[in-house]
Amino acid sequence: MTSTVSIRPISDGDQTLWAPLWAAYLAFYETSRDQAQFDLTFARLVDPARADMFGWLAMRDQQAIGLVHVIVHPHCWQDAPVTYLQDLYADPSVRGSGVGRKLIETVYDDADAAGRPNVYWTTQTFNDTARRLYDRIASATDFMKYSRS
Repeated sequence: MTSTVSIRPISDGDQTLWAPLWAAYLAFYETSRDQAQFDLTFARLVDPARADMFGWLAMRDQQAIGLVHVIVHPHCWQDAPVTYLQDLYADPSVRGSGVGRKLIETVYDDADAAGRPNVYWTTQTFNDTARRLYDRIASATDFMKYSRS
């Protein structure tokens, strides 16, 4: 018998569930952040006064097995704001089981319900596992990301 995966908003008491997943996500991209940044990011994600930054956890058997964070922002080319899917992570033990897809579909559903027609994200070119999923549920664009050094 397999356990059901549920997706729920990140809430106030979730920092101990959330932090190891976000640390693993950062490690995958060969970076880390100090505790102050962890605390600040978590506080932003759960602040009910912020409508521009929030996220969800994928849960199975009381265990957090994935996360997704979004940032909502205005856009110069359209009236409605857009959704930037900033971070997506599924524990390696559940990759390929549909957890990532469920998290992205949660973001899509939220954006649709809020009248935000565009959802976008970036990934590194070497992230082949994630890109196989992304290629099935989204369209790659011709845009390249540039960043100030």
